[in-house]
Amino acid sequence: MALEQTQFSQSDAGSSADANQYLTFSLGDEEYGVDILKVQEIKGYVPTTRIPNAPPEVVGVLNLRGTIVPIVDLRRKFGLEEIEYNQFTAIVVVVVQNRVMGVIVDSVSEVVNIPLSDIQPAPDFGNSMSSSTLRGMARMGENLIILLDIDIVLLGEPAPLALAA
Repeated sequence: MALEQTQFSQSDAGSSADANQYLTFSLGDEEYGVDILKVQEIKGYVPTTRIPNAPPEVVGVLNLRGTIVPIVDLRRKFGLEEIEYNQFTAIVVVVVQNRVMGVIVDSVSEVVNIPLSDIQPAPDFGNSMSSSTLRGMARMGENLIILLDIDIVLLGEPAPLALAA
């Protein structure tokens, strides 16, 4: 069963008041989530064009309707064991600080609505960058979802605060 391409729009995710909706995906046995408002589309894995001297986690680029999109393998980024891509492997295309980027994940799960009261702060790892990449942790039934700050994961810096108009 191949993953079909899915595009998201702001209307799919609801208004900004619903900023507690997350696209969930798996890497190994762990479940992760990213703010749905950051997700542009989901596509099945396709081979990328390799770029010389790119960081090891950047597997290449894709031409996505005229936009050159860097693709980051989250397993490599997080130092996880590499696996062969399969029919469930997906590329989640996100917009981070006005840049379109893609991340390779093992599989996409679903869009979930997580009440703010169910989100716990990220554990404190001391001076490590690790905790800053997390928005928090959420329990969904028996599962724990690791909520990522995708801006920090991909660019190493948080998104600038939007000024009210």
